[in-house]
Amino acid sequence: MTNNHDNLPVAEPIADPGHPEHHWRPTDVDDKAEKRAERQVSTFFVLSMISAVAFCVAYFTIEPEDTFMGLGAMNVALGLALGFAMLFIGIGVIQWARKLMGDQEISELRHSAASSEEDREATLAALAQGLEESGIARRPMIRNTLLGALALAGVPLIVGLRDLGPLPGKKLEKTIWRAGTRIVNDVTGRWIRPSDLEVGQLVNAEPEGLVENLDPRTNPEDLEARGVEVLHGHELIAEKAKSAVILVRIEPKDLSEATDNWGHEGILCYSKICTHMGCPIALWEQQTHHLLCPCHQSTFDLADKGRVVFGPATRALPQLPIEVDRDGFLAARSGFLEPVGPSYWERNAPSYWKDREPK
Repeated sequence: MTNNHDNLPVAEPIADPGHPEHHWRPTDVDDKAEKRAERQVSTFFVLSMISAVAFCVAYFTIEPEDTFMGLGAMNVALGLALGFAMLFIGIGVIQWARKLMGDQEISELRHSAASSEEDREATLAALAQGLEESGIARRPMIRNTLLGALALAGVPLIVGLRDLGPLPGKKLEKTIWRAGTRIVNDVTGRWIRPSDLEVGQLVNAEPEGLVENLDPRTNPEDLEARGVEVLHGHELIAEKAKSAVILVRIEPKDLSEATDNWGHEGILCYSKICTHMGCPIALWEQQTHHLLCPCHQSTFDLADKGRVVFGPATRALPQLPIEVDRDGFLAARSGFLEPVGPSYWERNAPSYWKDREPK
């Protein structure tokens, strides 16, 4: 055959080669072989369940400092147990498909994307046929062991959540700030006097008592007398994250009365954590007295109790009431009177807002 325009040969359509001759498997014709294969598949699923249980046992019985051939014994045991739990499920499913599920080859012609009602019915019928050929309804041993293996495979994941640490409870509602806690520069660790701040200036700060940032003039006996707790390790990291604050100095005439009552000569202290998603904030607009969150552009008016003037945040930025202590340094008059950090439904409850004046 040739092309009418260019007299080029045109290939003939490829003939349908058909399906190769089907060869029956031993499990298709021998009941004993079928039962033996069923037991093999179930055995793999049972081994998966045992491996999942072994993961939990290793997690709670092996000490983190134990070693095995120079490696952490717990990590080796957990890795092997979880790996075998997944491996045995995979092997069992493969053996099930190879030896017990239907293996007749079928072909399907291409059709348009929009299926007809007849095609949909045919698809559902094919699915039903596949379920029937899998034998899951008439092979309870395989079905039950598979369900058990899949159920227990999730247990190691749940147990592993324990390593995320204890639930926070109400720890997020309290910080290290309390009456008399001095405010220190978060870079130098030095106490701050009112004279150190100029109008329009913003300083990133934190509470004293974080061991990595103690003022060199610190007297341990004075810390103890003032009830300052010096933190170390993970406690230090947790408190440093949620107790971070900013100090700003604004002309007192620009402040609302309620805002000025919590500050000292125009010096105000606010939480550094955005009440929307918990991002750290430090983008300061001196002329407008606005503090902008870089993550989602929530904007807070620091001259008016940190109220939200723009963006997705729904809660004002928590303000820390401050004073000047007997030695002339800026210190907290009390802790935060509302939770710092991102908002959630409980933080809109009236109980969080009933004590809005510093004690």
